[in-house]
Amino acid sequence: MRNLDITTLRSFVAVADQGGVTRAAGFLHLTQSAVSMQLKRLEELLGLELLDRSGRTIALTASGEQLLAYARRMIALNDEVISKLTDQAFEGEVVLGVPHDIVYPAIPRVLQRFNVDFPRVRVQLISSYTMQLKEMFKRGECDLILTTEANAGDGGETVAELPLRWIGAPGGSAWRKRPIPIALGRRCMFRPQVIAALDEAGIPWELSVETENDRTIEATVAADLAVHAMLDGTEAAHLVQIDDGGVLPDLPAHMINLYGGETGRGPLVEALAALVRQNFRMLGSAPLKAVVG
Repeated sequence: MRNLDITTLRSFVAVADQGGVTRAAGFLHLTQSAVSMQLKRLEELLGLELLDRSGRTIALTASGEQLLAYARRMIALNDEVISKLTDQAFEGEVVLGVPHDIVYPAIPRVLQRFNVDFPRVRVQLISSYTMQLKEMFKRGECDLILTTEANAGDGGETVAELPLRWIGAPGGSAWRKRPIPIALGRRCMFRPQVIAALDEAGIPWELSVETENDRTIEATVAADLAVHAMLDGTEAAHLVQIDDGGVLPDLPAHMINLYGGETGRGPLVEALAALVRQNFRMLGSAPLKAVVG
């Protein structure tokens, strides 16, 4: 089995970029003979002429041009692997707090883009409830937090306003039952509005599951054992908005608020806040998805 050597490929690319062996040798801090020997071994390994030496300057042959593209990609991948696996030092950390039920779909996009822009900065994501996040922010334990509230509190900046939607299992019928089984977290900010809406509509209800674990709620709703309420567009992929034909009452809108995004908090916090704003405003302006019964 023949294996290409990254060091040899690096010399080949340097010759192509520098326009000759002499300049490449200086660029690589090697002797001219060492670079020439590496090129010769590369040509012997492939059984191809990679350099046209007939003129005053060295040019690439057709095979050399083809190899050059591969060589650049192989070197780049090699350097990326070395960097990712050996350089674990971070140049800073930003702590971001987000309620459980609005992590998706915006936060993964935020984290991915921030990592591209600041690969040596760690983002610590804390997922909790709005009230707990506000307490942590007040104690200085989070640099930025998002909340789901009926109104923006002091220092809060509204980045999206979304209506609550009834959520159930695909093709589910739990919403037809009476009393209607509902699954809500003990500290869910939407809980009072959901219960009030059902009471006002005269629809009897019962708590099918009461927990602080969002995964438990998702599993219960996905099994068609209860219905839930979430902000429009934030439901998991395996859950759907219920098409009840107007049987269930409309639910109020809630604000997604950002705390800590004001200027003067440092370039890292400001950059992360800008990405949060951008992605949640996109979520708020997105067309409503088709509901499924």
